[in-house]
Amino acid sequence: MTMSEVVPETTTAESTVDETPRPARTTWRTFRREPLGISALVVLVLLVVMAIAAPLLAHYPTGYGDVVLAPPSGAHWFGTDSLGLDVYAEVVWGAQQSLLVAAASSLIAIVFGTLLAVVGAYFRRIDAVISVVVDLFLSLPILPLMIMVAALVGPSTMTIILVIAAFSWPEVTRVVRSQALSVVRLPYVDAARLMTSSPVWIITRHVIPAVSPLILVSVVITSSRAVLTAASLAFLGLGDPNAWSWGRILYEAQQAGAMSTAWWLPLFPSLAIFLLVLASTLLSTTYNDARNRKRSRV
Repeated sequence: MTMSEVVPETTTAESTVDETPRPARTTWRTFRREPLGISALVVLVLLVVMAIAAPLLAHYPTGYGDVVLAPPSGAHWFGTDSLGLDVYAEVVWGAQQSLLVAAASSLIAIVFGTLLAVVGAYFRRIDAVISVVVDLFLSLPILPLMIMVAALVGPSTMTIILVIAAFSWPEVTRVVRSQALSVVRLPYVDAARLMTSSPVWIITRHVIPAVSPLILVSVVITSSRAVLTAASLAFLGLGDPNAWSWGRILYEAQQAGAMSTAWWLPLFPSLAIFLLVLASTLLSTTYNDARNRKRSRV
């Protein structure tokens, strides 16, 4: 007798698997259709490239120049200041310092603020204490406190970074916490609790990835605010005196009494600050709209 071979039917689950694009890819597709968002991204990339390539774009402004308070011309595109230094070089090198302060302070604020937000959302007993601390910080007059701390510690780049980060994390915690509270109640997080008793594993593998879009938005917003705050402190004479920044250009112009007579001195650093803050705001708004629009279509 010939035994008939029973060949198991290979149920090929439709080769045309439901190719639903990943959320990040869908958000990017929606985002790149927005001209304002793309323009803001291009402006930010150009500013970052200018800061990185500062040594190639201009010589570091130091010493004294030959022509004092010269208006913009072919020799000096942005004019010269009261010391005869090229304002274009000051703006280019100021981008490096301003973006360094913004990136470092926002990184510290994002890491610390996000950590407190997800830990507080997961452990509800700690959340009450964190909420009180956040509300207390947000109710304080931040700029006067920053001025006082920076004046007591002494002006330096590290001081400015730490001062800005110390007063920026509460806003990050409040924004991320609101999303994290809803994430920890989701069924897949409850299932993860049954699989492991390690809160660190659940937070790092499930909670933080779920709130990462808000973290990206917070990075952009916190960085732009850090640039404004650093410029304000430098304008008050509390910036690093050994490094050029956009705020220091304004401070030097104000000290020389040339703010009203030499219009180019406040114009170009203020324009750089304005472009950075505007581009950051448009980028975060457009990205958030693209993400929410993608959710509404699902």
